[in-house]
Amino acid sequence: MSDNANNSSTKAEPKNDFIRNIIRSDVEAQKYEQIVTRFPPEPNGYLHLGHVKSICLNFGVAKEFDGICHLRYDDTNPTAEKQDYIDNIKNDVQWLGFEWAGEALHASSYFDQLYKWAVQLIEQGDAYVDLQTPEQIKENRGSFTEAGTPSPQRDASVADHLALFEDMKNGKFADGKAVLRAKIDMSDANMNMRDPILYRVMHQAHHQTGDKWCIYPMYDFAHPLSDALEGITHSLCTLEFEDHRPFYDWIVAKVGFETPPHQYEFSRLNVDHTLTSKRKLKQLVDEGIVKGWDDPRMPTVAGMRRRGYTPEGLRDFCDRVGVSKADGVTDMRLLEFSIRQSLDDTTARGMAVLKPLKVTITNFSAAVSQWEALKADSVNARWDVDAQTLWLTQPKHPNVEDMGERDIPFTKEIYIDKGDYEIEPPAGYKRLSPEKPEIRLRNTYVLAVTEHITDDSGTVVELKATIDPTTLGQNPEGRKVKGVIHWVSASQGIPAIVRLYEPLFSVEDPSSVSDVHQVLNPDSLTVLNAVVEPSLVAADAGTRFQFEREGYFISDSEEHSTDRPVFNQIVSLRDSYKPA
Repeated sequence: MSDNANNSSTKAEPKNDFIRNIIRSDVEAQKYEQIVTRFPPEPNGYLHLGHVKSICLNFGVAKEFDGICHLRYDDTNPTAEKQDYIDNIKNDVQWLGFEWAGEALHASSYFDQLYKWAVQLIEQGDAYVDLQTPEQIKENRGSFTEAGTPSPQRDASVADHLALFEDMKNGKFADGKAVLRAKIDMSDANMNMRDPILYRVMHQAHHQTGDKWCIYPMYDFAHPLSDALEGITHSLCTLEFEDHRPFYDWIVAKVGFETPPHQYEFSRLNVDHTLTSKRKLKQLVDEGIVKGWDDPRMPTVAGMRRRGYTPEGLRDFCDRVGVSKADGVTDMRLLEFSIRQSLDDTTARGMAVLKPLKVTITNFSAAVSQWEALKADSVNARWDVDAQTLWLTQPKHPNVEDMGERDIPFTKEIYIDKGDYEIEPPAGYKRLSPEKPEIRLRNTYVLAVTEHITDDSGTVVELKATIDPTTLGQNPEGRKVKGVIHWVSASQGIPAIVRLYEPLFSVEDPSSVSDVHQVLNPDSLTVLNAVVEPSLVAADAGTRFQFEREGYFISDSEEHSTDRPVFNQIVSLRDSYKPA
């Protein structure tokens, strides 16, 4: 399945939630000629898991109701924005399987019009220039129990405010020395309505408009008016913007639009042990706690892509989470379930030993020399006498013939996982031990351990064993052996770096902690020197596999090569979690 699969849902039944019910009612009432939504990220960081829900919702409802969805950058703060962020946002949206209508849009493209509307508001008596310091403005804003104090400049003449605003635009004020504010109500119970700031002075070049402006609109001013300019019918935001809706409606009404957009809020996506604050994620990057925005431990789209998550799995996850007004926390295992579901039929199999323990098969030559006479009809193999290697041909996927086959070398010395042999096994242990010396090696023979060798600390460092030549690919009558383990040839297996991941944070809600350093999980990354079968190394970077008995992995998109294979763990092979 392609990463750029179409954006149809993995669920056949129509989706049903309060936003879709609103849109469905509007469509039936012919309220709009066409449904128009938008995904409006600020380009001040990489997109994260929370944005995925918004992307799926905005693009999803547009498709479902034969509408269109815009990609618009709300780029009103050039001090925090970069072209790198802009480029990655585009890549992420497309990788998730969505396409926006026309060209990507920028709020900065509307700066001329936004400035004219700011002037209009001053002329209407709905805005004024405030010369208080930022500290004074904050102090005079009041509190939830006390009304704010009006600015000394609030009731100056329209002409004075127009002149001051012109001076702001012409660079006559330093940063922080003047702002344009809406004139609403300094005693409003909603703090967002207490004369919010519309424009601030910022002597900073903009990545789109260059040095044209030294004043920039605030997000809460530019965002609703950009929606209105683009004919957005349903402005879909997360719940933290609910208190901003009165100002959204106020500013659109004051400027004047025949068909104004309407804002609807839905619950944001909260996943346990996960941060979705761009500011805090940027802190992790800036301090080197993670290796960039695309570190596979990061909940960014770039990080999840590099880790091997699939767009199909992420879309399925968002479908399962659904859309509601109620905030809550989603179990990370639901995300892993969706990713695992998307991988089962799409990934080739292979064997990788993550913690190698050497096994020497003492009767290898004598036993394998009999393979041709004793082999089962189901075994596809060839003997290379010069290399003393039995090449076993197996399907890359047990149920998908189109994936083809792979050749696995079986030699005198192999590796099994250290965890597959215990001198003193715990209760319920079903693998190798002195009391249970026999087990089947996947795709080959029954192996019997005859001796274990330990180092000075008592750790097992090597096993001696024999194989039963009559058991290649079969269990002869009366020969019952329980348990199958994977293995890799010691001489022809390929050394590889394998990275295992746990949550980056050790607490369920890292956003509740002021200092993220206190809740970092020291085991979030484990790097192993593994050995893998040759077929895994030959694949291109960015190829997903199931390592048999271990889990799903991807060859790292940045560092993997045939000379130095690197694999990232995607998810474990299975989990007891079952979604409702």
